[in-house]
Amino acid sequence: MAKYDVYALGNALVDMEYEVEPTDLASLGIDKGVMTLVDEDCQSRMMAHLAGYPHQRSSGGSAANSLIAVSQLGGTSFYSCKVAGDELGHFYMQDLRAGGVDTNHQTEREPGHTGRCVVLVTPDSDRTLCTFLGISGDLSAKELVESALRDSRYFYMEGYLVTSDSARQACCDARRLALAAGVKTALSLSDPNIVRYFKPGLLTMIDSGVDLLFANEDEAKTMADATELDDAVAYLKTLSREFVITRGPRGA
Repeated sequence: MAKYDVYALGNALVDMEYEVEPTDLASLGIDKGVMTLVDEDCQSRMMAHLAGYPHQRSSGGSAANSLIAVSQLGGTSFYSCKVAGDELGHFYMQDLRAGGVDTNHQTEREPGHTGRCVVLVTPDSDRTLCTFLGISGDLSAKELVESALRDSRYFYMEGYLVTSDSARQACCDARRLALAAGVKTALSLSDPNIVRYFKPGLLTMIDSGVDLLFANEDEAKTMADATELDDAVAYLKTLSREFVITRGPRGA
């Protein structure tokens, strides 16, 4: 029996969640409801605008959030990620372990800045994400823990990793290890913009196919270059043995 239900590779991001108005998004020049990668200067300007706004922080990143949910449902999980030797990195690892997730424990962390994701929640509950990857942008195969990966039921990749050459290669390397060990593979398409601008890289990560794929309706249609859901469904069948398409208030 496998030790872990899910082994995931993903970005280590400290989520900083703010409740804002649409006018705040307009003032910051941010597209509503999507994830945007920003540099450190851009995020610093954003933080200056939000100074004084109450907020909450937690360990995050798409795959990390999924693993915390697995833990809350009674499952076991392992997360390979990369944080810096700063205060946010220390907070991230402590918070993740408190959530019941095992990690590639880094006793010596590199200097730099741990990634941050500013989460802007508008009154309609829509979430707009502005992400500075920091040291997570250097995530690579060095962060893989082969023994944990081989002792898992599923290997899960977050689509966001496609934006980094080294992280995308790490996904491909880990996928090959998983297949050799009989571990099932899963991928989330993550965000419509990720699919729109990085589809070739996602197809490289998928390679000959995955066992389980997650997408929302926009991501599925964009991946399939389709306007109709039925066409997207037909295309996803060529990429994955099983898949889930979420449709907001209409379920999945």
